[in-house]
Amino acid sequence: MTTRMWEAIAATGRLDELVAWVMQHAAEAAQVYRSAEDRVVVIDPTGSGPPDAPSELLARPAHSWDFEVVPR
Repeated sequence: MTTRMWEAIAATGRLDELVAWVMQHAAEAAQVYRSAEDRVVVIDPTGSGPPDAPSELLARPAHSWDFEVVPR
């Protein structure tokens, strides 16, 4: 199973708007985190991640990585 981590930095003064946009577009199973440094991270166990966010909400394009669980 693949989990996607999606990370974006909000444009200056736009963190709340970016969080609201992510909450509308992230999968129901996704966990959404925000930091004091204007970052938003989504951990999506469905492997899809949110679509491309509107560029005016971002300081730079979002990054995403896919992860797989390592059996123990």
